[in-house]
Amino acid sequence: MLSTPPNGRIRQSYSLLNGTPDLGSNSTPASTTGSEYGAIEFTREDVEALLTEKMRCKSKFNYKERCENMSDYIRRLRLCIKWFLELETEYAYEQEKLRNALELTERRCDEIEMTLRNKDEELNLVILELRKSLASVQEKLGKEESEKLAAMDALAEEKEARITIEKTQASLSEELGKVQGELDGANQRIASVNDMYKLLQEYNSSLQFYNSKLQADLDMVNEAIKQGEKEKASMIENLGNLRGQCASLQEQLTLSKASQDEAMKQKDALVNEVASLRIELQQVKDDRDHQQQEKQHLTAEIAKTKELANTSNDLEAKCLSQKNQIQILHDQLAVAERKLQVSDISALENRAEFEAQKKLISELQECLDDAEFKLIEGEKLRKKLHNTILELKGNIRVFCRVRPFLSDDISSNQWKFLSYPSSVESLGRAIDLTQNGQRHSFTFDKVFMPEESQEDVFVEISQLVQSALDGYKVCIFAYGQTGSGKTYTMMGRPGQREEKGLIPRSLEQIFQTKQALQPQGWKYEMQVSMLEIYNENIRDLLATNQDASRTENGSAGKQYAIKHDANGNTHVSDLTIVDVQTTREVSYLLDRAARSRSVGKTQVNEQSSRSHFVFTMRISGINETTDQQVQGVLNLIDLAGSERLSKSGSTGDRLKETQAINRSLSSLADVIFALARKEDHVPFRNSKLTYLLQPCLGGDSKTLMFVNISPEFSSVGESLCSLRFAARVNACEIGTPRRQSNIRAESGRFSYG
Repeated sequence: MLSTPPNGRIRQSYSLLNGTPDLGSNSTPASTTGSEYGAIEFTREDVEALLTEKMRCKSKFNYKERCENMSDYIRRLRLCIKWFLELETEYAYEQEKLRNALELTERRCDEIEMTLRNKDEELNLVILELRKSLASVQEKLGKEESEKLAAMDALAEEKEARITIEKTQASLSEELGKVQGELDGANQRIASVNDMYKLLQEYNSSLQFYNSKLQADLDMVNEAIKQGEKEKASMIENLGNLRGQCASLQEQLTLSKASQDEAMKQKDALVNEVASLRIELQQVKDDRDHQQQEKQHLTAEIAKTKELANTSNDLEAKCLSQKNQIQILHDQLAVAERKLQVSDISALENRAEFEAQKKLISELQECLDDAEFKLIEGEKLRKKLHNTILELKGNIRVFCRVRPFLSDDISSNQWKFLSYPSSVESLGRAIDLTQNGQRHSFTFDKVFMPEESQEDVFVEISQLVQSALDGYKVCIFAYGQTGSGKTYTMMGRPGQREEKGLIPRSLEQIFQTKQALQPQGWKYEMQVSMLEIYNENIRDLLATNQDASRTENGSAGKQYAIKHDANGNTHVSDLTIVDVQTTREVSYLLDRAARSRSVGKTQVNEQSSRSHFVFTMRISGINETTDQQVQGVLNLIDLAGSERLSKSGSTGDRLKETQAINRSLSSLADVIFALARKEDHVPFRNSKLTYLLQPCLGGDSKTLMFVNISPEFSSVGESLCSLRFAARVNACEIGTPRRQSNIRAESGRFSYG
C-alpha cells in the first residue's frame, strides 16, 4: 500500500509522537532521522486503496489475527495522516514564500511608478521653459513694432534732407540688399523653429497620452494584485467576505472609469490649448508678414533720406540680436530634444520592466492558486481519513457549537472568556474556556464559532446523513444547558429559511438524493415517528388523541414499552408511524409535533424545552436492477437542557420537570462514564432516555453528539461542565458501524436502532 515516487524523490515524514511541536511558516520540513517509519510518500492510488481495503483473515474466529490486521491498518492510516500533515506544512511554507515574492514585486512596481512621475515632471518643466521663450520673442516683436512707428514719425521730419542723401544711395542700396538677405535667412530660421515647435508639441501630447496609458496599465495591475489578495482572504474566511470584495471591486472599477474620463477631459483640454497656440502662432506670422511689408515700404522711403542709413544700422544690430536669440532657442530646442530622447528610452525600459513584473506577478498568482487548491484537497482527504479512523475505532464523534450571539450577549461584552486556538492542528477543532483565571483546553472533531451559520453546521454532517440512505444506523443528538441553542441547532427558527435547523435540512437532502438515485434503479420507502420523554413517560407527538398519551392529575396516560430484538433494533409499542413521500409532508408533521411538545417558561429561558424530543426516520431501499436491499435509520434527538434550580427558579410542575430532566441526563452521564471505563455492566435501564439510546451508545450505529454552550459569562460554570462531559463522550468506543443490506423487514413495527 505504501510506495516510493517514480522520480526518486523521497518526502520527509512527521514524527508520530503527539507532542511534536508545530512547524512555523518559515521553518524547513523536519528530518526523518530516527523516524519509526522512515521517509514515505503516498500516491492518490495508495490512499484510495487504503480506504477501500478490506480485512482478510483465514478464519473469522481468529480474533488475534483480526486485531493484528486492524492494528496494522490503523498504523498505516495514521502514517498517511502524518504524511498529509507534513504536506500541508510544506504547502503553507511555499505559500509564505510566494507571499514574500508578491510583496517584493509590489515594491518594485511602486518604484517604477515613482520614476514615471519624476520623468513627467521633467517634461512639464521643459514645456514651461519653451512657453516662456515664446512669450519673450512675442514681447520683442512688439518692441520692434513700436520702434518702427517712431521711425516713421522721424521720416516725416527728414524729408527736407533728401537731396543730401542721394549721394549715399548706392552704398546704402548695397548694404540694404545684404540686410535683406540676412533678414530672409532669419525668417527661414524662424519658420524652421516654428515647425520644430509644432513637432515638439505633438510629440509632447503623444508622450502624455503614452504616460497616461502606462499609468492606467499600472493601476489595472495594482487592482488585479489587490483583487487576488482579496480573493485569497475570502477563500480563507467565508462567502460573505467574497460578496463584500465583489462590491469593493465594482467600486474600484467605477473609480477607475471616472479617472479614465478625467484623463480624457485633460487630453481634450491639452488639444484645445495646442490649437489655440497654433492660432496665436499664425497671428504672429501674419504680424511678421505685415511688418515685412512695412519694412519694404520704409526701405523705399529710406533710400531717399539721409538718416535712413542710421536706421538701417539699427535694424542690422537688431537683426544680429535676433539671430543670437534664435541661436539660443536652437540650443534650448536641442537640449529639449535630447531630454525627450532620454525620457523616451527610459519610458521604454520602464515599460519592459513593467511587463516583466506583470508576467512574474501572474506566474506567482498561478502558483499561489495551485498551492491553495492543493491545501484544500489535502484538508478534504485528511477529514476523510480522520472519519475513517473514527469509524474503525468506534468512537462517538463530538461537535461543539457556541450559540450565536443575541442582543443581550453582545451588549454585555463578556463573551471573551471563550477563545479558539488558530494553530494548524487546532484550527476549527479546539476551544479554550477561562474560569477564575484558569484556562481549560478542549479538542473535539469540530468546533463552530458563534458567527458560523446553520448552513456551515449542516455541511459538516451532510455525509453522516447520507449514510442513512446507504443502510447505516445514524444518531445525532444535541446536549447542553438550558438556553444554549440546542433546539435552534436541531429545528432552527420558524419562518426564516436561512436559519433552518439540522432536521429540516437533513430531510431536504434525503429526498433530493432519493430523486437523484431513481435513474439508477433505486426506490425508497420512508416512515417517520416523533415522541418525547416527559417526566420519564413516553408521549406520542403524532397521536390523534394527544390527551391519551399525557399524564394528568398524577395518573399515567397511555403506556409505551421499549423493546430490543436480537438484531439490535429497538421498537416502541403502539407508536404512531406515518409513511411520507415528500419534504412537505414531513414539515407538516414537524409543525404538528412542535405544537404538541412540552415547553415552559423559566428565569433562564422564556421557551425552555421540558422534554427530550426524538425524531426517527426509517429508510428502506431496493435496487430493482441488482436486487440489493438496504435499511437505514436516522435518529435526530433534541435533549432537554440541564439547569440549576438556583438559576431557573422552578417551582411546582416546573420543579418536577427539572428534577426528571436532571435525573435522565445524570443517567446518561453514568452510561458514558461506564462505557469510557469499559465496565462489564452499563446502566442503560436507569432511565428511558438511555434505554432508548442503547443501540446508539453501545451498538453499531454512527453516532454524533452536538455539545451546545452559551456565550454568556454567567453560564461559564455550566459550559465548563458540558465541555468536560463532551470530552468523556468523545473518548467512548461503541463499536464499528455496520451496514444493513440484503435484510428484508419481517415486521411493520418501527425500529429505532
